[in-house]
Amino acid sequence: MRPLIGITTYREQARWGTWHVPAVLLPAPYADAVAAAGGEPVLLPTGAISAEVVGRLDGLVVAGGADVDPARYGQSAGPNTTVLRPERDESELAALQAALDADLPLLAICRGMQLLNVALGGDLVQHLPDVETTGVHDPGAGLYQRREVRTEPGTELHRLLGPTAPVACHHHQALNRIAPELTPSAWAEDGVVEAVEAAGRRFCLAVQWHPEEGADHRLFAAHVAAAG
Repeated sequence: MRPLIGITTYREQARWGTWHVPAVLLPAPYADAVAAAGGEPVLLPTGAISAEVVGRLDGLVVAGGADVDPARYGQSAGPNTTVLRPERDESELAALQAALDADLPLLAICRGMQLLNVALGGDLVQHLPDVETTGVHDPGAGLYQRREVRTEPGTELHRLLGPTAPVACHHHQALNRIAPELTPSAWAEDGVVEAVEAAGRRFCLAVQWHPEEGADHRLFAAHVAAAG
């Protein structure tokens, strides 16, 4: 059987046809990438994810989305931290904890990487443009910044992607203090940490970019293989 891969979802006001209502939704490339890698995508509705459900999965993908509430890492929201989803934070933190407790193969993407770092005791840079020497990582609504990342030799990411890889970025935040359990494994040209992983686990990889965009699904393939 194909491994069951849970994917966390957005909860947003959405419009289609004659409807304009709260909706649980997910950009299709996430599910498409999991399916193309040989997994069975299972969408996990924000606000209704239990440890029992996570326990039935073979792997977990934590998707991108809105900023993590800075209160989760002991800060007040800055002027550019304006789109918060506390219900999603709570739901995904519970799913993350259940996955970590069960050593479930985990792939965390963009917001997912930030949330994983916070869950394990790290914190975030709330707005990268405020940090000198950093380049563009968020080119605007609906757009991705193409960057080249350098991977750390000896890491899982280096094994999967080689010494460098082109990636699609869309993030105005980044990791600041990295949680003790996580090790940086990729950097952008400007030195921003773009990936972390946890040694000693079956598969625990987090990337700041969006691997679901484009045709390179090697990270999803590795995650599904570990889940299988």
